[in-house]
Amino acid sequence: MNDSDEGTGRAARSKRADARRNEETLLDAAAAVFVTSGVEAPVRDIAARAGVGMGTIYRHFPTRADLIIAVYRHQVEACAEAGPALLETAGSPHAALGQWIDLFVDFLVTKHGLAAVLQSDDAGFDTLHAYFLDRLVPVCTQLLDAAAASGEVRSDLEAYALMRGVGNLCIGADRDPRYDARRLVGLLVAGLRRPQ
Repeated sequence: MNDSDEGTGRAARSKRADARRNEETLLDAAAAVFVTSGVEAPVRDIAARAGVGMGTIYRHFPTRADLIIAVYRHQVEACAEAGPALLETAGSPHAALGQWIDLFVDFLVTKHGLAAVLQSDDAGFDTLHAYFLDRLVPVCTQLLDAAAASGEVRSDLEAYALMRGVGNLCIGADRDPRYDARRLVGLLVAGLRRPQ
């Protein structure tokens, strides 16, 4: 391999890395807009938040459903990757679990409206739901196991049941300003503590 081939390879890798970062910026911007304005928010609002033109968004995501699904997958991956990182940096496994549950609540709020967008494609929705469970249940299990091993929480908890409970507490929170789902989820997480 000569120097110009090596330089071309580096440039291609750098371009791919830049493209990935640009796509992540778009997805983060879309997620933030979805939280405040819902999944039907104007694309121009997402473009403005990301600091790009609308054409850039349509080049990456030709339809609204493509964008919503990409945001969903991006947030599942971010939530999955956060679990092990929080175990390393939080003050305790229970604290890591609580911080991860906060991220999970943020994710649940962002995905409101996804079902309506995909209602005509049950198979697509089922595939995304399976992906969600495959990626996040093991992370929640790891956090619960660590907290149980440290003696902070009961050892008879299942990740799926906890995640389902958190999800149920979040239903309708976006439509009722008097309802504070995050506070109730916080009480749930505090209630996981093992009696002293």
